[in-house]
Amino acid sequence: MYTQLDIETHFDGKLKIAYLNQPETMNALTKPALSDLRDFVKECSEDETVRCVAISGRGRAFCSGQNLDEAFVVGKEHHDHDIIRKIVVDYYNPLVLEVTRCKKPVVALVNGPAVGAGAMLALISDFVLANEKAYFAQAFSNIGLIPDTGGTYFLPKLLGRQLANYLAFTGKKLSAEESKTHGLVAEVFTEEEFGPKSMEILERMSNMPTAALKLTKKAFANSYTNTLKEQLELEGDLQQEAAGTEDFIEGVNAFLQKRKPNYKGR
Repeated sequence: MYTQLDIETHFDGKLKIAYLNQPETMNALTKPALSDLRDFVKECSEDETVRCVAISGRGRAFCSGQNLDEAFVVGKEHHDHDIIRKIVVDYYNPLVLEVTRCKKPVVALVNGPAVGAGAMLALISDFVLANEKAYFAQAFSNIGLIPDTGGTYFLPKLLGRQLANYLAFTGKKLSAEESKTHGLVAEVFTEEEFGPKSMEILERMSNMPTAALKLTKKAFANSYTNTLKEQLELEGDLQQEAAGTEDFIEGVNAFLQKRKPNYKGR
């Protein structure tokens, strides 16, 4: 079904991992790859069996960003001066929206360099787990472009105006550890630990009360534009919605019975 992705399924279907599978280009993004990623995330969001989604890359890189040969050749062949805008609007923007509104946790497993749109593909995820050899670079300015893939929206919020400007203007690389220090990465593991430690976290996420996590994502997303009063009202509404789930009843019963909860994600 997916020509640009290698899909793995774990934990009885509760976890799905999509690997960008063009190691010869360091997993550079093309229109088919972006479409596959968008469709994969959307499918997982709607599949009640899936409880957690992860994105990673095959080979030595996570993602090197947009495949410039594709954008340049297509634009040249068709004399289309709007090709860059069309790629952003038709391919990148729908992917950003699918990832950010996905009903399941979306985790980026950054196994190596994450550059340009590849860095933002990781940073729009709900959180990032990184190999110590990975690095992140907002390399757009190096070729005269601006951050896209949600970069102008998320970077100032994640980093603050000063550091967002500095990284966007200079294209400086941040190591995995530096990225963790600045709040871009949740955990950094050694090369040997990256696989097993990441899988431990993904297994835990796959067994969490997924409906509550979806509502948490919704609350956090609205906090960017809500007033405090609006956000508090939203918390009340979403908390009531969470309290109506089967997982809430199971969580309370497990707590009272001093046992491990068996969440179903509904």
